[in-house]
Amino acid sequence: MNRTVPFIWPLRVYWEDTDAGGVVYHAGYLRFFERARTEWLRAAGIGQQALREEHGVVFVVHGMDIRFNRPARLDDLLEASVVVTEMRSASFKVEQALRRSTEEPVLVDARVRIACVDHDRWRPCAIPEFLLQEIAKQ
Repeated sequence: MNRTVPFIWPLRVYWEDTDAGGVVYHAGYLRFFERARTEWLRAAGIGQQALREEHGVVFVVHGMDIRFNRPARLDDLLEASVVVTEMRSASFKVEQALRRSTEEPVLVDARVRIACVDHDRWRPCAIPEFLLQEIAKQ
């Protein structure tokens, strides 16, 4: 299920994202990736609050493998990408990359396993069928 056209979310590096040297603090990249995944779902018509309220499920990060290749710096305009690479009944995997533009080298990349969890019991559960179909299209 390796997609060739990623979802791209633009973002800017602000002062609050950096350390004293003007370089993005390592945990900041996790926020950038989270925002891109949220906007990817929103672009597919999947609102996370609606998932919780109407369907009783939430998505959580189960695991992440991340590589820091090059630093992002204050005021950089970046592109965060999301590509679905694997689907299972209760989870899916995405690959994400952060770069200044599609022609530039990857600054940070990650492989992320997202699990579906029953909001009330906080236990893994199957992804509702309509969501599986929507995610598979992405």
